[in-house]
Amino acid sequence: MSDLAEAIGHAILNGADAQDQLALVRRTADADLVTADLLQQAVNAARAGGHSWSAIGGTLGLTRQAAQQRFGREPAAPGADDPEERWLGPVTAFDEMQELELAGRLGWRTTGAGLLRHHMVRTATQWEHKRVVWTGGLGRYEKDGWQVGCRAFPWVYLVRDTGEPAANG
Repeated sequence: MSDLAEAIGHAILNGADAQDQLALVRRTADADLVTADLLQQAVNAARAGGHSWSAIGGTLGLTRQAAQQRFGREPAAPGADDPEERWLGPVTAFDEMQELELAGRLGWRTTGAGLLRHHMVRTATQWEHKRVVWTGGLGRYEKDGWQVGCRAFPWVYLVRDTGEPAANG
């Protein structure tokens, strides 16, 4: 983390040109979104593992109440009133790819992931799903038509529209 902070500080102090400054803002904002999501997932995993809000708050330099207020709200179930959105789960790392394959044939694609579940959106076409380790560049997959459905450390879930009509189910 200090390397990133050092690189940002270096770019600011050395008077990067306007284009570089905007690129730095964009990349830093992207990093902020990703790390906020990772932190939420880590807190969810710690809670699922039995850790108290006091222990989590202490680790983060927060009070128990502040940690619970910041991270404890269960996200509203997307699509509760929309039949074209739903949560798939509970699933584990052992069975989720089979479940995603079945859902994909019915036109469902993953757009988000939570603890033991995937947020799915229904389309008129079938979808392929792929899970890869989050290691950096995804260009090799994008060349083959894959796009990021969601990130859930340590995985990236990729989706690809097959162009085939969704199966009835």
